[in-house]
Amino acid sequence: MIPDRRQFLTTGIAASCCAAFPSAAAAPVTVFAAASLKAVLDALVADGGVAARVAYGGSGALARQIIQRAPAELYFSAHPQWMDEVEASGRLESDTRVDLLANKLVLITPKGAPETQINAIPAEAKISMGFLQAVPAGQYGKAAFSALGLWARYAPQVVQSDSARAALALVARGELPFGVVYATDALAEPKVQIAATFPAPSHPAIRYPLALVKGHSNEARNFYDHLRSPAAAQVFTQHGFEVI
Repeated sequence: MIPDRRQFLTTGIAASCCAAFPSAAAAPVTVFAAASLKAVLDALVADGGVAARVAYGGSGALARQIIQRAPAELYFSAHPQWMDEVEASGRLESDTRVDLLANKLVLITPKGAPETQINAIPAEAKISMGFLQAVPAGQYGKAAFSALGLWARYAPQVVQSDSARAALALVARGELPFGVVYATDALAEPKVQIAATFPAPSHPAIRYPLALVKGHSNEARNFYDHLRSPAAAQVFTQHGFEVI
């Protein structure tokens, strides 16, 4: 179902800030963003002084909603593929797409678990990952395991979730012993630890493209500019992202 603007304030996936850009009466900016960006975007919404409603989720699911005319003004994806699809649909504002961030892929375990190597996950242990066909962290994870010659062995052990943050939560709660998530997710969750970092050549470079969606407001343009500012770059870096 395509989300309605009014739902963002009542569903629990919305994040808002009481401060606003100069036009205080303007409607809040509607942002669709990868779930792995939640902590840093919540901070930037507050720091940037913008009234915003942020819908977090898997990049693929959000892309499909935007293509189906969901009322997004900004799209912040965790994988270029999904931004490509939105761009191909004609929904992006011309010349606003930019690869803004980079990240790393890691194997996590609950805090205090014994050390484990990527190639030594026990056969009976489940591995928490995002949806392999729609969630970027899941896509990157499958690519990494495949490149390392481990996918055929681990595929039956994978438990899929609808976002990187959901995959993280299963390990943080101790429900699953292993997970494949972004380094920034692991650093933000004190209940997990990084067991290993996947070699960069084992998966496509992790890039976060940002773009304005056609029909956006002036306030959305202001927030877009803020996300590309030196001040925002500092916040992204503090949360573990690499600013491109």
